Amino acid sequence: MFEYKSEILDTIIKYGVKDSANDIDIAKIDELINKRTQEGWEFVTYSFISNTLGPRNTILITFRQEK
Repeated sequence: MFEYKSEILDTIIKYGVKDSANDIDIAKIDELINKRTQEGWEFVTYSFISNTLGPRNTILITFRQEK
């Protein structure tokens, strides 16, 4: 049996006509994943949620660990 934990990470990654990602966003993602794995959580999946009207997008990241 697993316990799941999902977190929202806001980024400035913009996908569309001019796809882009920057080192700051990549570092934020790596930092969150590394921090959670050190706490015993296993990375499961992510979902990218695009905000076409604003400057920020969201990544929903899900982790799990055995109960």
